[in-house]
Amino acid sequence: MVKVIADDSSGTGRRIGIAVARFNEVVTERMLAGALKTLSEQGVADDDIVVTWVPGAFELPTACSWLARSGRFDAVLMLGAIVRGGTDHYDFVCNGVTDGAMRVQLDLDIPIGFGVLTCATMELALARAGGDAGNKGSDAAMAALAMSNLKPQRHT
Repeated sequence: MVKVIADDSSGTGRRIGIAVARFNEVVTERMLAGALKTLSEQGVADDDIVVTWVPGAFELPTACSWLARSGRFDAVLMLGAIVRGGTDHYDFVCNGVTDGAMRVQLDLDIPIGFGVLTCATMELALARAGGDAGNKGSDAAMAALAMSNLKPQRHT
């Protein structure tokens, strides 16, 4: 018989660390609000959430690594907004943050709710931070909870 291991987004008893980039704060504040609302709705207690602000998206992987290494959290959220400008800086930051998130997640064996927007314009970023395209902070929170609940069920 096939054994099915399904995800579950319940947050009861879960401890969540959140790293948020201050750069493009008009976007990231909205993403954080969406994430906090979702975590609360899923049963995560306020006392079980720690929010850490960092200067920009490039610093997010380091902050997530620190949160993960503390051993205090079941999952970590990474929230940021990278908006394309007139230089290649955008590409380097996007690649660095994405690679850093994957490295933290795999090296430290902790789920990362990846809520880093990579948008061509500020309008597109705002649409994804509680506008017409939903709230990617909320989506990252749901993914982190689902993965944190799957982890104890895994089989080697």
